[in-house]
Amino acid sequence: MPLAALQKFEQTLERQVRILEVKKYRIGRTIERQIRLFERKKGIPFDDEVRFIRSWLERPLSTGAVAPSGKVLARAMARYVDPRSNGPIVELGPGTGPVTEALVKAGVAPSRLVLVEFNPAFCRILRARYPEATLVQGDAYSLRRLLETLLIQPAAAVVSGLPLVTKPIRQRLRLLRDAFDLMVPGAPFVQFTYSMASPVPRRNGGFSAEASERIWMNLPPARVWVYRRSDDR
Repeated sequence: MPLAALQKFEQTLERQVRILEVKKYRIGRTIERQIRLFERKKGIPFDDEVRFIRSWLERPLSTGAVAPSGKVLARAMARYVDPRSNGPIVELGPGTGPVTEALVKAGVAPSRLVLVEFNPAFCRILRARYPEATLVQGDAYSLRRLLETLLIQPAAAVVSGLPLVTKPIRQRLRLLRDAFDLMVPGAPFVQFTYSMASPVPRRNGGFSAEASERIWMNLPPARVWVYRRSDDR
């Protein structure tokens, strides 16, 4: 599909999603009130899946998934990160931490993790589960502003669970380039997507891209894309 046609299609899709967000807002607020009432009465917190659904109902453009990443997808993303590398591992949009958990199980020390999460409820969960990690509450699309003075050395990898396809192409490219500027040469930017195509246009992007096989065991099925700056290879 030509780039201009793709941009037009994505703009149309974004408008439709925003309309859906408005329609779901009232439903989401009602569900939120009912869940809070239940939790106060019963003293029983809801699990991560319900938290994700609740967050998605409230802000579908800000939450990358309608459920936490499955273990197979999380492990697939973690495999692209070398635990023996030097430097911090940055995770964008970790949510409740399924990919974070996979990174730790793969051998990444929690103290190396820099978790950038916008949702305050997810931040509380991450802070409790990974107290040794560095938690940054903020907009990951402002990555340079958030991290350029925080990182004491270049990052060894960036792992992203952000909903890139809901953002304009220019914003996606800026995020990717900002991430490259914060990483060591050749370091991977790891991104998952539910679509078949790359969430970042590869034409004239100045980076290489490779994709995993379709991960059918995830719900919905997903794919992992890995980007590296071309002049780093």
